[in-house]
Amino acid sequence: MKRSRKVLNWIAGLFLALIIVLVIVIATFDWNRLKPFINDNVSQAIGRPFAIQGDLSVDWRREPTESGWRALMPWPEFTARDIHIGNPAWAAKPQFAQLEALRFRLSPLPLIAHQIDVPSLQLVHPTVDLQRDKQGRATWDFTLPKDNGPPSTWNLQLGSIGFDRGDVSLDDAASKIKLQVAITPLQQAIPYDQLVAQQSATTNAQTGTHSRTEKKAAATDAADGQAAAAASKTSYQFAWQVDGSYQGATVKGSGKTGAVLALQEANQPFPVQADVHIGDNHIALVGTLTDPVHLAALDLKLWFSGSSMAKLYAITGVTLPNTPPYATEGRLKAELHRNNSRFSYENFHGHIGGTDTGGSLLYTTGGERPKLSGNLSSQLLQFADLAPLIGGGSDAEKKQRGDKTVQPADKLLPVEPFSTDRWKAMDADVTFNAVRIVQNDKLPINSLNTHLVMDNGVLQLAPLNFGLAGGTIESTIRLDGSKAPLEGTIKISARHLKLKQLFPTFTPMQTAFGEINGDVNLTAHGNSVAALLGSSNGEMKLLMNDGAISKTLLETAGLNVGNIIIGKLFGDRTVQINCAASDMTAKDGLFNMNLFVFDTDDAVIKVDGAVNFANEKLDLNIRPQTKGFRIFSLRTPLYARGTLKNPDVGVQKVPLIIRGAGAVTLGVVAAPAAALLALVSPNHGDDSSNTCRDVLQQLRNSGKAMPATEAATKSKPANKPN
Repeated sequence: MKRSRKVLNWIAGLFLALIIVLVIVIATFDWNRLKPFINDNVSQAIGRPFAIQGDLSVDWRREPTESGWRALMPWPEFTARDIHIGNPAWAAKPQFAQLEALRFRLSPLPLIAHQIDVPSLQLVHPTVDLQRDKQGRATWDFTLPKDNGPPSTWNLQLGSIGFDRGDVSLDDAASKIKLQVAITPLQQAIPYDQLVAQQSATTNAQTGTHSRTEKKAAATDAADGQAAAAASKTSYQFAWQVDGSYQGATVKGSGKTGAVLALQEANQPFPVQADVHIGDNHIALVGTLTDPVHLAALDLKLWFSGSSMAKLYAITGVTLPNTPPYATEGRLKAELHRNNSRFSYENFHGHIGGTDTGGSLLYTTGGERPKLSGNLSSQLLQFADLAPLIGGGSDAEKKQRGDKTVQPADKLLPVEPFSTDRWKAMDADVTFNAVRIVQNDKLPINSLNTHLVMDNGVLQLAPLNFGLAGGTIESTIRLDGSKAPLEGTIKISARHLKLKQLFPTFTPMQTAFGEINGDVNLTAHGNSVAALLGSSNGEMKLLMNDGAISKTLLETAGLNVGNIIIGKLFGDRTVQINCAASDMTAKDGLFNMNLFVFDTDDAVIKVDGAVNFANEKLDLNIRPQTKGFRIFSLRTPLYARGTLKNPDVGVQKVPLIIRGAGAVTLGVVAAPAAALLALVSPNHGDDSSNTCRDVLQQLRNSGKAMPATEAATKSKPANKPN
């Protein structure tokens, strides 16, 4: 027993002696003798020149991050001055980094197990020059060739990195980025909570997000307080300024950071803040970065604002549509990995033009293409804010969002091209629901919901549904951007659109029980709205019963051609419409009138000819037939020529029809009339009140010309006076 105790005492004494000898050696050794050895080995390890050109010394200090007996022991702190790290041979500049000094603490005991334990590393006045060429080679990539020899038996354990003032330059030819960043210490540390409040107040005041969505903002702020509980003990100690360019746009901004970046403590937050302008995009963020080795916990409060969300593509790589000026605020969380990252923009809220918007989005990489998915909603949508989606809007609005396409003066349909090249950059699966839409006299839409799916350049809106004028519009749109030119399929079904709601300011319509029903089925190709309509093939059917019409009404609705024709026929007075039916067939953008007829108390009006959307030209003949001889002027045929933008409506010099003694052929075939019967919908449970049913049924049964006087008589409901 005594012998064992003596052995243990000898071992303990020997171990203590070794420690004392090690301490003496570290304290008295001239470490500058090791500089050539260190320079050579580090150069081989990183694959580029490394040199300590100043002194290499050691001091003994206590480690404040340790606890227990380890906090009482002094640890060696090494200081290497004037350090230079070179660049690879292809780089434009010889130096990758230069440090005035590098201080690091070393735990001696782990060295026995070939473990280099560095609790802390301090960078003193670093100057870093980052470069990447067009081939993708980067100076910050320290990957070594595979034949560099067997792996080292030594392991490096790095605890935290601290720094002070410094300068960083970035010249990235691959991404077209040139930046100069200057880092300086703050005169006084700023608590995390204080800076979050400052950034929120400043950005909300600039973007208006808080005033527009005050309740949502308050809820988000409460969630932020919970998420930032761990960060509330941290503070910002350094400020930075950035100037440069990104994708040709000017970059200018500032921000703040903490002083120590913990590499091994995944729960230790590192505070970051930025307020940057890139072109006319404004990006602000405040939050924390934890577990920086894996970048698995990026948690930021993030603001975006700018003239159009489409301009964010160059910054984020996310394909977004053209929009009016926007501003959003939300929480960004990210898991960043080399080939598989996840970004979630959670519970964001804001506005696009006059429309409020909110929801959550998830952006992931790692598949064949990045993917954006999520759910969006709007409590109040301004329908005018949707115009940029199809290339609409005023010239000033187009210029503001960066659209350089000039709309021809003689063209009505938007010619702004779709950015189909961006469709292939990512996939998407997003739903959108608008609870209420601001009423518009021209188009009183009251709700909207859609499911957007983008897969390898193919965009589908299935469904794209509207609540309109007490009825519904159900549609599906498929645009194949993987082909050049784009190929599209459009299917629309309109049901039970109430005329009194469709024209709420038109008094004569408020006593009507009429409805509009219709179907559209088109295929087309082209990279703009004008090109799609100009190449479309398919059919359009429309049926309206028991309504009213006037020149003023059509002018208000923006139907330029129609208001001129009605003005020529009836002047400025209001005319009751018993039934209006239209059946058009499209081939290569040429819409032929198989059937276009409307029956009034005064006359039956038939329109034939075509509208060519390829060149926006009109070629229509309007044949009025007076019921009896009450309005003699209506017996004169009209023509409509010119273009959609500038129509020319006049009186036919040579009548197109032979006027008989009270009878005229309508020239309507049975097939279009039969097809339109499917659109006759009962009103208030009684389909006998639909004046179009009798007219279409008679046209289908006859299959031949029918006298206008007979059609006029049979088209009237029994309870309606002549």
